[in-house]
Amino acid sequence: MTDNPVRPVDNGTLSQAGRCGAKTRSGAPCKSAPVTGRRRCRMHGGADGSGAPSGSRNGNYKHGRYTAEVAATRRWLREATHMLRKLNESAG
Repeated sequence: MTDNPVRPVDNGTLSQAGRCGAKTRSGAPCKSAPVTGRRRCRMHGGADGSGAPSGSRNGNYKHGRYTAEVAATRRWLREATHMLRKLNESAG
């Protein structure tokens, strides 16, 4: 029966729709559809307000190893190191 509205004839577009793809506990990619306008499904961080609060509001904030300032310093050091390596290669 091709006129059945419950079972559409063209299943190709549904099977090719985007999927969440987050790694599940079993290690396989998630097969759920992502939330509209997001890359992940509602179970893997696509919902509004999902994720832990930032900074000291997270409750278990003990050190500053992963702060934005330290990340910016690491980026700057990485760029400076790459520049110095390029200078050494071109000089030698």
